[in-house]
Amino acid sequence: MQPTSIKLEDVWLEYPIYGAGARSLRQTIVSTATRGRIARRLDETKQVQALKGVSLEIHEGDRVGLIGSNGAGKTSLLRLLAGAMWPTRGFVRRVGMTSSLFDVYLGMNFEASGWENIILRGLFLGLPVKEIRAHTDEIVAFSGLTPEQLGRPVRTYSSGMSMRLAFSVSTFLNPDILLLDEWLWVSDATFVQRAQERMQALVQQTRILVIATHAEYLIQQMCNKAVYLRQGEMAFFGPVEGAFAMYRQDAALAA
Repeated sequence: MQPTSIKLEDVWLEYPIYGAGARSLRQTIVSTATRGRIARRLDETKQVQALKGVSLEIHEGDRVGLIGSNGAGKTSLLRLLAGAMWPTRGFVRRVGMTSSLFDVYLGMNFEASGWENIILRGLFLGLPVKEIRAHTDEIVAFSGLTPEQLGRPVRTYSSGMSMRLAFSVSTFLNPDILLLDEWLWVSDATFVQRAQERMQALVQQTRILVIATHAEYLIQQMCNKAVYLRQGEMAFFGPVEGAFAMYRQDAALAA
């Protein structure tokens, strides 16, 4: 069995934003006069360069923090690692089961019941139905929701109940690679301690952790390496202190 690893080789990511520019008075007049036939030609299309030539290797045992200002490419990089996006060019290779905790509600249908959403969220995470069903009792027990509550549409839940269900489904397996966009918090006071204990256990047991966060203390506490992204380019990859030193230097020069 191959060791868990991540490799990116000269990865570029760009995507278009259609109609990104504010429509001018001229565009509005022309669109109205032609009943919209010419509007699309006048709308601006912007190509966003989210990542530019990123190459790095992450090995089993690494805990990597992603740092950089807003729009630097941290979330785009996480989405590439999760397989939610494909590079425009370049190469991404992951060895190991990957779990991403960006939005624990992704894949859920609030019109469906709690039972159905256990399956839906599990499928979104890439798990087979048989495996989800095998862990359903564990998921339900951790969530603290009753069978009667799980039979109701999730739209009837309180925010605390829906978060408990989503969190319980999203964290019941121990992945080889764990991807986090900020630390996952819950606001339900009766659930918060168990949730934090489970998050700590996930981080400790996963073979590779990649976390994007603005909380420097989290990266200092949890990570042995850091990637500093600057406008889509990898400015630094190495020891945490070195990444933050360059980040602070750039921030001081920009001030």
